Amino acid sequence: MAELFQISLLSYMNVTFPILELPEEIQALVVERVAGNSFTDLYGLRASCKTMKALAERSRVNHFYDLLSVPMRLNMLPELLKTCYAERNPSTLYMKGVQFFFTFNLQEEGLAFLKLAADERYECAVYTYAMTRKIFWGDEEYFACFTTESVDRIGKLVRSLKWAWGMSHNDKFLAKRDEFI
Repeated sequence: MAELFQISLLSYMNVTFPILELPEEIQALVVERVAGNSFTDLYGLRASCKTMKALAERSRVNHFYDLLSVPMRLNMLPELLKTCYAERNPSTLYMKGVQFFFTFNLQEEGLAFLKLAADERYECAVYTYAMTRKIFWGDEEYFACFTTESVDRIGKLVRSLKWAWGMSHNDKFLAKRDEFI
């Protein structure tokens, strides 16, 4: 029975879906969702054909791009960061908010960027914004946004990013660091 399942699954995976036969608007939606999925998937899609590459280079695709999925060994091009910021990409707003709040001690500006990203339901931003408001000001407003599943995912993510906890953060953060983890 297991062999039969594997054979049918393999034959299903070998069937190609004619995405180029879909209307261009639907193709664009597919590219946007792939861009939100991962860096590797987006660049694989871009390499698949000229049409997909053209759609991936369109405006608004960068809004869905998750810059935190870019492998750390790759240097992000400054143009990509600028484009993502101009399109109000949630991961870019999140990174800018964290940098402003925790590194440069620009709390008002940093919190504003974190809120913009959290309002887009960018999960890391929702967590960071909620925890920052709770720890620094005792505000629990954003905790209502959490589901049990998101708490599990965020917990795993935070524990897996141990490298980020030793970076150059301001003294206020370092004093409350353990509350974030």
